[in-house]
Amino acid sequence: MYKTSAWPLSQAYVALIVYASLYPFTGWRDQGIAPWEFIWSPWPKYWTGFDLAANVVGYIPMGFLLALSFARRSQLRAAATGNASAMAVAVSLAAALSFLMESLQTYLPSRVPSNVDFALNTIGALVGASVSTVLERAGAIDRWARVRGRWFVDDARGAMALLALWPFALLFPASVPFGLGQVYERLEGALADWLADTPFLEWLPVRDVELQPLVPGAELLCVAFGLLVPCLLGYSVLRSAPRRAAFCVIVVAVGFAATALSAALSWGPAHAWAWLSLPVQLGLSAGFIVSMALLPVPRRGCAALVLLVLVLHLVLLNQAPASAYFTNTLQTWEQGRFIRFNGLAQWLGWLWPYAALVYVLLRVSGREPPNKMPQ
Repeated sequence: MYKTSAWPLSQAYVALIVYASLYPFTGWRDQGIAPWEFIWSPWPKYWTGFDLAANVVGYIPMGFLLALSFARRSQLRAAATGNASAMAVAVSLAAALSFLMESLQTYLPSRVPSNVDFALNTIGALVGASVSTVLERAGAIDRWARVRGRWFVDDARGAMALLALWPFALLFPASVPFGLGQVYERLEGALADWLADTPFLEWLPVRDVELQPLVPGAELLCVAFGLLVPCLLGYSVLRSAPRRAAFCVIVVAVGFAATALSAALSWGPAHAWAWLSLPVQLGLSAGFIVSMALLPVPRRGCAALVLLVLVLHLVLLNQAPASAYFTNTLQTWEQGRFIRFNGLAQWLGWLWPYAALVYVLLRVSGREPPNKMPQ
């Protein structure tokens, strides 16, 4: 069995597709329509080129990741038709998921099931699976596997999947740059709403004072911790200090680009760098310097440091509220073309640190993987 990060990534992507397809998850009811009735529906009266492209593009990564996951399995690779079988399985699974999502939308008055969406989703999965098959047959995947083997330890799939998702988590605008996982205030409000008109509402702890914005020094630390986490996570599965140094530079560059893109989408291209205040600059500099200083630390030590830094980051970040100005910037994401992407990026931004926390806890408690270089 070939170990590949495509499988955990495909699972994460399926979860995101489910969320995007069933958002906002409210108003479920039986409308007296068979869930498969959409198959015979006429061409929708209202549609845009963006909607058509989004339905195709949204399923391309799923087709690619699923096909790659199955193609890298030894029993499929050993067969003469292994790649074709992987492609067929990937497209079939993606089509089945799309059919299920469109069927469930029948029970959501805010969503409209569409045979056109189903067809476009399947086409997107076919395109992604075809690209994976072409790359596999051309040997590009094997070359990447050799490069991956030189850079990362064998059991690095979970960390690589988390690191691949990190830039997308940064795309949802955060009240503090690189500040992922700010959920306390939202959870508090959600619990109060759920327990309203019940005796359990009195069980909730009541704060005497409102959450206060972070002072510049605390914001500096949050930014530094936010940069340290992906760097240390990568260090825990990278083979050597020089590769760690290169990886750290890549993390900084990708983080800058993702945060700037988020700002550009929220406030316009002219304000792409508005988030780069003095505390943020100092925090990024401090995070980069500390990351470089930690290059010699053993992999298990880096994993333990991820736990420490994550906990400090989340505790500090969740002591601050989302500012009113920050809340206003989310309106752009919660309407129009960003409505579906909003949900995906938002949940990634909320859950990524906690997923990383669980992964590192399991890694620290388990056996250290061997550091055998590939031949």
